[in-house]
Amino acid sequence: MEARHLRYALALAEHAHFGRAARSLGIAQPPLSKQIADLERETGARLFDRTRRGVFPTAAGEAFLVRARRALEEMAAARADAGRAARGETGRLRLGFVASALLDPLPDVLGRFGRERPGVRLELHEMASGRGAAALIAGELDVAVTLGPPRGAGAEHLVSVPVGHDHLTAVVAGTHPYAGQASVSVDQLRRQPLIVAAGEDEPAVAACLRVLLGEDAAALEGATMARDVHTIMGLAACGAGVGLGPSRMREAPRAGIRFSEVTPRTALPDLVLSFADRDRSPALGAFLDTVRRTCPHVGAALDVRAGRA
Repeated sequence: MEARHLRYALALAEHAHFGRAARSLGIAQPPLSKQIADLERETGARLFDRTRRGVFPTAAGEAFLVRARRALEEMAAARADAGRAARGETGRLRLGFVASALLDPLPDVLGRFGRERPGVRLELHEMASGRGAAALIAGELDVAVTLGPPRGAGAEHLVSVPVGHDHLTAVVAGTHPYAGQASVSVDQLRRQPLIVAAGEDEPAVAACLRVLLGEDAAALEGATMARDVHTIMGLAACGAGVGLGPSRMREAPRAGIRFSEVTPRTALPDLVLSFADRDRSPALGAFLDTVRRTCPHVGAALDVRAGRA
């Protein structure tokens, strides 16, 4: 039994006449009559009464037509669902990210992706770079945003593209002596209590700070350790000291704080987006397309690394 048999039976029931049903289907009447007869032999029941007034479903035919109509509807839905999945309009995307990525660029990327692909289920996981990279390599994530590219066994099978360049920025309370300064120097930082990140990504940032302040910098030994950039800004607003974090902190201004550049300018690890080079998931493809359109400066690099250039 094929889908065409179901369509033929439904057309015959609608038109109550072999000739009219055949014309609606775009076939000749003899093939239609033969297909209906074959269908009745296969079901083992007479599905239609042939009378002078027309062709009408029997009780068995009525029961058959109910199921036939549902089956064709399900087949149409299956085709539609398959098409949506193939276009990346449905499915699942598992994204791991460091907290600072929520300042930029994830708000714009996720907002746009959610509006354009509401049928894709987003599973979002905030995690440190090391754990995010390990989860991506293990297949537990589809894409990860980390500080610096993933490293270690399996990282060679990932495509990694910088999505944000950053440098060290200072943040203080509006009442702090440094408030209003366009920049603060290393000597000024050494004379103030500091607030720095203490999460699992801290070693990479701490290494940059040690280069800036010196290996034996007492200022770092006595620094207040904050969980993330939001806590750094909150503690700075409370007057706990000079907060040091990525320049993307400026994307989340809050009352009572001021930002200053740190001189000399100190680069921080890039924000890097990574995914498995063999992953052909339509949902991932749709997400990467959103990244291209939302972050034009990333698109060319992403295409080169993914082999599309």
